[in-house]
Amino acid sequence: MDRGGTRLRVLSYGGVVQSLEVPDRHGRQANVALGFGDLASYVDSSPYFGALIGRYGNRIAGGTFTLDGSPYRLPVNDGPNSLHGGDQGFDKQMWTVEPYEEEGDAGLLLRHVSPAGEAGYPGRLQVQVAYTLDSDGRFGIAYEAATDAPTVVNLTSHTYFNLAGEGAGSARDHVLEVAAARYTPVDATLIPTGELAEVEGTPFDFRAGKQIGRDVRVAHPQLLHAQGYDHNFVLDKGVMAEPEWAATLHDPESGRTMHIATTEPGVQFYSGNFLDGTLTGSSGTIYRQGDGLCLETQHFPDSPNRPGFPTTVLRPGEILRSRTVHSFTAD
Repeated sequence: MDRGGTRLRVLSYGGVVQSLEVPDRHGRQANVALGFGDLASYVDSSPYFGALIGRYGNRIAGGTFTLDGSPYRLPVNDGPNSLHGGDQGFDKQMWTVEPYEEEGDAGLLLRHVSPAGEAGYPGRLQVQVAYTLDSDGRFGIAYEAATDAPTVVNLTSHTYFNLAGEGAGSARDHVLEVAAARYTPVDATLIPTGELAEVEGTPFDFRAGKQIGRDVRVAHPQLLHAQGYDHNFVLDKGVMAEPEWAATLHDPESGRTMHIATTEPGVQFYSGNFLDGTLTGSSGTIYRQGDGLCLETQHFPDSPNRPGFPTTVLRPGEILRSRTVHSFTAD
């Protein structure tokens, strides 16, 4: 798809955003999404590059939760925990893809049906995701889901961004601003402790904007747990009916800026800590730690086991609706 200076390439496997091209301050296009040049690499070794995530984005402690008095057990694929729907999550599924145009916007409708009991989750879940590019080049993701039995759902996109361009090296000189006065600290297995901690006076304060690399090596217990940032930020705005601004990412070198607006209450900031030089990207460049970062708009990790967190329960007759919009500028 191509609209307003933004070009998007999507795979039906995993609903993967394979490339997202936007112009820099001189009008030069570059792909700002990390990924591979061939399908086999996504199947064999992808750390969720560009993928749609479900049924549950992020971690669930011990791979277990209880809903309406009934216990459920999920695949454990991240130490003792279940991550991103288990080892056969939505990122490993084939989605049906249908192109469309609406009032000048270009779009792709992706659909997937997850049968009852898949990966241990209750309910037959019908999911539709719309990728859109509007006339201003804004990249939107709209999620919908319905179930025939009570279940838990947390859908997100796992694109790794580098606004200097895929293969350009470290993204740690990018400046990140996040509209969050609190975040959810984690234990050694990256499960939230349940606390909503203040960011003020910590390396997690991005409210005024700062370079990602400025504090990433500070000997803070939370950064040691994750080998960098891999934390959910509690957005000040909470859950909204329409997308509101949540975060801005800026690359001083290229001038590219990405603004993120979402209906979701949280954004998981992951600073690419586990990119270890074993993967080669679409440009033929080896990816190393910090060469890309994720800003995953979502509900909070382990919410099914944390009644104090915004609920991720979906019941029959309800429709889950969530939207995130990425806007690009260059200066």
